[in-house]
Amino acid sequence: MTTPEAADGLIFDCDGTLIDSMPAHYRAWLAALGAYGLTFDEDRFYRLGGWPTLEVARLVATESPLPVPCEQLAAEKEALFLEHLDHLRPIEPVVAIVREYRGRKPMAVATGAIRAICERMLRQIGLWESFGAIVAADDVAHHKPAPDTYLLAARRLNVAPERCVAYEDTDPGVASARTAGMTVVDVRAFHTPERVGL
Repeated sequence: MTTPEAADGLIFDCDGTLIDSMPAHYRAWLAALGAYGLTFDEDRFYRLGGWPTLEVARLVATESPLPVPCEQLAAEKEALFLEHLDHLRPIEPVVAIVREYRGRKPMAVATGAIRAICERMLRQIGLWESFGAIVAADDVAHHKPAPDTYLLAARRLNVAPERCVAYEDTDPGVASARTAGMTVVDVRAFHTPERVGL
């Protein structure tokens, strides 16, 4: 089963899969970390794709010579990201699949973002009403690459995981969906986000 037509359910990551948001996230991280005198290499940022914001904040905090309030850093980063919502763009080849199968197949979003941010992004590009379920970082104890996010999405759709096709753009996300037993489409095969290059 390698096509959406053959699947019983379709599950999509959000950032970098449905929405070209990664450059905006990176700029928000740079601004948030800069207030603490910290930097963030862009290649490393992409390697951590799929991690929840709070987990990234905790990782960066462990490397700082000074105390960094992780929850505050994560909240500041998300607030800065929301200032850039008008820069978000749909990733058209993936969004075209959502539009084609809306109302025809059960579809969900399985994201490492917090629910409030995911909802704002999906509303920004007009996709919020397309999905029967949203599973966000708030909903699971074990995040990608653990399979929990995708397994819960399939359960909420009432579709067996092995009958789902998942769309992803990060190594942790691909591992999560595969471990859940899903067929995975890696959107990096046809979409490369613009690098900020700062």
